[in-house]
Amino acid sequence: MTAFAAGRVADVHHLLPESGLFIVAEHFLAVRFDLTGVPGATFGQVECVRSHVHALGQCRKVLREGGWRTLVSEDTAGAAREVAELGDPRHAALAPPAAAGLYGLEVLRAEVEDDPDNTTRFVVLSRDAALAPHTGEPTMTSLFFSVRNIPSALYKVLGGFASSGVNLTKIESYQMGAGLGASRFYVEVEGHLDDDRVALALHELRFFSTEVRILGVYPAHPHRLAN
Repeated sequence: MTAFAAGRVADVHHLLPESGLFIVAEHFLAVRFDLTGVPGATFGQVECVRSHVHALGQCRKVLREGGWRTLVSEDTAGAAREVAELGDPRHAALAPPAAAGLYGLEVLRAEVEDDPDNTTRFVVLSRDAALAPHTGEPTMTSLFFSVRNIPSALYKVLGGFASSGVNLTKIESYQMGAGLGASRFYVEVEGHLDDDRVALALHELRFFSTEVRILGVYPAHPHRLAN
């Protein structure tokens, strides 16, 4: 999961390799946040704002404007519930528009996200691998790999994608354990495993890697194609 106005949600990528789950789809969702408070509260009364850490990161402008203290909640709806339970006009929540109605709060200011194009990318996970069929439609492939602990291994791996004409849209590195061995990498590429160019790049990848694990082959979301 990636919140584009606040960066990646790192825990997802750390948990995926050991989860045994597979990516079967992706979805891009436009995210809106309202500043919500208890009935009768005003913008000027707010002293503390609660929300999920990524929501706080996506609404920095209004937080700077108010100069408020922030508290991290487990999720945005939970922050709204906490404010409703407190019943204190000094506490507000950054939450989706529906949360105010759900918990009986009032909107102190609507659409306070920094970026009007604020979008979060979600991945859909399954216990079973369900590779998208090779139909020629735009497709994404996600995988983990660990390079051999030799000079220029990562350079040679990435060169395989470049020489095969495969667009690599994401690469993340993760140190495994406390050792000083080679890192594990999470990558996303445009294309299907059965595309000749992707197959050639993965052949090069496997030659310089100690581990290659395909996490999913799934349709590219329309939002990706539009951008």
